[in-house]
Amino acid sequence: MSKQKFYLTTPIYYVNARPHIGHAYTTIAADVIARRHRLLGDDTFFLTGTDEHGQKVERSAASAGVSPQQFVDQISASFKALWDRMGITYDDFIRTTEPRHTLAVQKLFQLLCERDAIYLSTYTGQYSVGEEMFVDGPPGTIGPDGKPTETVTEENYFFRLSSYQSQLIELIESNELLIQPEVRRNEVLSFLRGNLVDAAGMVNVGNRGTLEQGLSFSEVNEGLLQGKLKRSNAGFLYVPGALKDLSISRTSFKWGIPVPGNDKHVIYVWLDALANYMTAIGYGSDDPIEQEKFKRYWPADLHLVGKEIIRFHCVYWPAFLLAAGLPIPKTITAHGWLLFEDSKMSKSRGNIVRTETILDAFGTLKPKPTDGPGAVLSDEYWKHEQDLFASDVLRYFLLREIPFGQDGSFSFDALVQRYNSDLANGYGNLVSRTLSMIGKYFAEIVPDPKEFRKSGISESALKFVETVGNHLAENDMSRSTTAISSMIGLMDSYITSNAPWKLAADETKNAELVEVLYQSAESIRIITALLYPFLPYATAKVWSQLGLGDIEQAAKNGELNDLQWGGLKPGTKLGELAPIFPRAPKELIQLMTDMENSTNTTPKPEPSKFVDEKTTHTGTVPTDPTHPGAAPRTSGFADENPGRSVGGSHAVSTERPGTPSHTESPASGPYAASAAGSATPDTPQIAIDDFVKVDLRVAQVVVAERIPKADKLLRLEVDLGYEKRQILSGIAEWYTPEELIGKRIVVIANLAPRKMRGLESHGMLLAASNGENGKPILATFSEDIALGSRLK
Repeated sequence: MSKQKFYLTTPIYYVNARPHIGHAYTTIAADVIARRHRLLGDDTFFLTGTDEHGQKVERSAASAGVSPQQFVDQISASFKALWDRMGITYDDFIRTTEPRHTLAVQKLFQLLCERDAIYLSTYTGQYSVGEEMFVDGPPGTIGPDGKPTETVTEENYFFRLSSYQSQLIELIESNELLIQPEVRRNEVLSFLRGNLVDAAGMVNVGNRGTLEQGLSFSEVNEGLLQGKLKRSNAGFLYVPGALKDLSISRTSFKWGIPVPGNDKHVIYVWLDALANYMTAIGYGSDDPIEQEKFKRYWPADLHLVGKEIIRFHCVYWPAFLLAAGLPIPKTITAHGWLLFEDSKMSKSRGNIVRTETILDAFGTLKPKPTDGPGAVLSDEYWKHEQDLFASDVLRYFLLREIPFGQDGSFSFDALVQRYNSDLANGYGNLVSRTLSMIGKYFAEIVPDPKEFRKSGISESALKFVETVGNHLAENDMSRSTTAISSMIGLMDSYITSNAPWKLAADETKNAELVEVLYQSAESIRIITALLYPFLPYATAKVWSQLGLGDIEQAAKNGELNDLQWGGLKPGTKLGELAPIFPRAPKELIQLMTDMENSTNTTPKPEPSKFVDEKTTHTGTVPTDPTHPGAAPRTSGFADENPGRSVGGSHAVSTERPGTPSHTESPASGPYAASAAGSATPDTPQIAIDDFVKVDLRVAQVVVAERIPKADKLLRLEVDLGYEKRQILSGIAEWYTPEELIGKRIVVIANLAPRKMRGLESHGMLLAASNGENGKPILATFSEDIALGSRLK
């Protein structure tokens, strides 16, 4: 019986600059998902690559004094070399300048023509002669060169995108095309449905009673009668004709794939780029083996993309496939931006953090030994060991800190802090202390417990296995690593409370000593198996120290899947012991900062820009995405909030806008309600209109942890169903983090974000207390209720 296939892709990265950790983040996430599916026994194919056409490349190459092909060869090679350096397990690396891709894109274009999905027409607009580009505006608009534009008509091939509006809406509403997270799905649907209020001819949408998608019932009925509005099968309103046809060729430059039969045109870079997902697995090939590969792996099971390119992947790409009569991808997951100093990393801002900086700096924690077996290894081999170790550090930080789908902040000090707390002091310390005691007390032989006391360790471990598996099934890597970290903390507490070093000093306690050390070692085996997709290098070292051999072979054999208690056999001889995660000194932060400062320079502020076929020009942003001058690399969806830092985890919530308050007044305390026994509350009356302004929602606590040097505060991450939030609450005196996780509580969801001890809190818990200083009792539910439900 053949294995179930799983086809996974990253976006192909545009070669306008060398890779940074934003690119690494996407690729690391894809690598974790690919490794997990291989563990499950799936026939997994993992694709990445580079996008190499467009006018920007053509001009950048000219500025560098090299041909476009030489230019892209250099940049593409830097991406591939970095992924190899980091141990990324891609199955293919596609380049859009490869002959296999060029021929297949031309075949796709020709097929779309044959199916009457493409037509040749003209576009008339304002053209800057000096800059050779269209500019949005009326006749006489001043162009980027400072001169008046001319009215020019350009010939373009157009794709009949408008024909697929209702079909795309149905596919997305039914989740046949699953878009994640929910906020991105809603953005795509909003774009496809069009502006309902404008279509209905309404000017004021407020104070008109009950609304449906922003319209009153009478306006909905009128819009439907006049044909200005329609309903989808799911019952949602949309504006027919809101989706316009798309220009898919250019004549203003040559660095692209020529249109078959009309080589004065080159194919639109996004049609070219998106097709890579098929061309890499054999689409368009005459080779029978490649044709079978395409049949095997298409459609893609998961496209991982950045949130800024969801329109191209969730609207244009499925429309191209529908027009060609090909299956659409199953799932498209959009992650957020990686922010540095609260700004999206970009070459123009000069705030790019290179992955190489982190690899080089953390590699210094693993110097080549001067004696012993390691001393005879080549410098090249040892450098690869250092790179894989440092890559694990970056992998863990990015996936632990940033809830996938949301924006997240990066800083060198946060990286070092998380490394020391979770890896050096957490996982690494647990392994070191456990195996060292087995070495000391049992001559490096795993002891054999004859009987187990009811410690609950085995049951807890298997519960963690189930929890992590459920999170990984949803590609929720932050919650997965958080759960594993909790298991490590549980085992640390278990060892500390049982004090095996004291048991070893009492001969009558030998059976207890055996039990404690076996349970600890077996828990490490399970933790290591769970961590393998995240930390492939470090877990290989631990697996070997446990005496279990090669973890890669264990992964292939299925030993890391379907974990059961007792897999570490008593009598197993431990491997060679050595520290896994040396503690990182604070000086490492300065080292990385200096390394980046030596390579990055901050440019002077420039005028507002837009991108025309990936080329930067000063001018007015064309608002119509079908405009030949429209920016192909932006989403086109309104970004409510480009990123707000969410404190200690360095995660960022972008789900709701808000004006942060930088005060910590008593009026905005850690919980929302307090009652002084039976005394009549001395509070002013409010009108019902005031009450309905308060948005009370059901939420579930998914993360709870103490804040260093803050005795009263807990940092909570709560799931509102439609988004996750960070909330800081002053209940640490009465609640432990462990008893809060999983609770369904009530939060004030529309409270403006504010800072507390330098961390942002976005919301407030609802609680009551007996007396001014009594324990706050959280408002919870005895019956099941959906997350995000509003209290009325």
